Amino acid sequence: MLDHWLEPFSISNKNFANYSLARHIGNFHDKNQPLSPRQCVLIGIDKQAADAVRSALYPMSWAFPDFKLTDLGNVRKKSNDFIIPLLKEVMESQLIPILIGAQTSSIFAQFQSFLNIRDQVSLIAIDDRISFTKDAKKGNKTHYLNKIFHQRRESLFHFGLIGSQAHFTDPDLINWLYQQNFEYLRLGEAQKNLEEVEPLLRDGDLLSLNINALKQIDVPGQMNPSPSGFSLEEACQLSRYAGMSDKLRSFGIYGIDTKSKRKLTFTTQAVAQLIWYFIEGHYHKKGDYPATNKGMTEYVVDRKGDNSKLTFWKSPNSGRWWLQLVAKTSHKLERHRLIPCSYDDYIKATQQELPDRLWNAFKRF
Repeated sequence: MLDHWLEPFSISNKNFANYSLARHIGNFHDKNQPLSPRQCVLIGIDKQAADAVRSALYPMSWAFPDFKLTDLGNVRKKSNDFIIPLLKEVMESQLIPILIGAQTSSIFAQFQSFLNIRDQVSLIAIDDRISFTKDAKKGNKTHYLNKIFHQRRESLFHFGLIGSQAHFTDPDLINWLYQQNFEYLRLGEAQKNLEEVEPLLRDGDLLSLNINALKQIDVPGQMNPSPSGFSLEEACQLSRYAGMSDKLRSFGIYGIDTKSKRKLTFTTQAVAQLIWYFIEGHYHKKGDYPATNKGMTEYVVDRKGDNSKLTFWKSPNSGRWWLQLVAKTSHKLERHRLIPCSYDDYIKATQQELPDRLWNAFKRF
C-alpha cells in the first residue's frame, strides 16, 4: 500500500565501504527487505533535499549491529493532503519515520497524521523563533504553527519550543505560551546544560527540527540564516536524546534551502549527522517508557505547608526520572500522566522547590 505514496530511491552500494550505512540500509521496494515494528525509516518530503542528504548519510559508518533501518524513498507529491495518510499508515505500522524536507509547512502533515491516531498530541519544536501569529489573518507560509494553534488547539495537549532566540521573538508570544502552560526554552538556557533539555525531548510524541535553529556557519543552506544558534555538535546531542525517547513517534528535519548547490552540499552533510545521531540514540534506547511503574524505584517527597506529597520514579535501566501527576483525568490523557524530569528536578523538590515546567505540567491537567 505504501507504494501508492512513495517513489523508490536506489543507489548502488558497490562503491561504498563495507562498514558504511549504504551496505546495511534496507530498500523498501526490495521485497527481500520486510519492515518490522519500531524500526526507523527514511522518507524524503522534498526529493532534491532528501537525495542530497542521502549522498552524505550513506557513506557514514554503520555502528548498529542487529538494527534495522529502511529507506522508503520520496513522496510522489509534496502536498500535506497527500502526505498525511502516508504518515498515518507508517506510524500505525509502528514505524518511526525520519522526515527530510525543505518547507516547514510539512510539520502540519506530521502533526495531523499522528492526530488521526491519537486524540491528544505533544509536539516539540527546535527552532530559532516562534513561528506563529496570534492573529491568524496576519500569518504567512513561514508561520507554520498557525494551523496547529488556530485550527487544532484543542488537540494539542502540549507544546515545547527549544532554542528560540530573544532577538527574533515577540515578547507577547512568549507570554502567550506561558499562559497556555507550554514550555519555552531559550537558546542560552538550553546551551547551559543540554542534559536538562533531555526530559523535554522525552515528553514529545513528535519532534520537528528547523535547521534555522543552528548557526549559519555550521549549516549555511538555511531559509533564514543567522550567525547565532546551536552548534552542530549541540544539535547532534539533542537529536541523540530524541532518538532515545520511547514515546517519540516521528522526527522531521525541515528548512533545507535547495537553491545554492554549494551551500546545499555542506548543509546536507550536517543534516546527515543529525540523522546519524538520532539513529544512534534510537539504537541505544532502554525501552523504559513507564506504561506502568513496575520495576521502577519510587521516591516520595513531602511538601511542607499543604501536607501533599510528590512521587518521583526512577528507571533502573537508564537512570532517567519521571514525576507522577496525581489528578483526575480522562482515559485519553493517561499516557501523559508521568512527566519526564531530571535528577536535578528531584533534588529541587526535596528542597521545596519545583521548576516551572513541572508546575505547568500540573496545570495542563
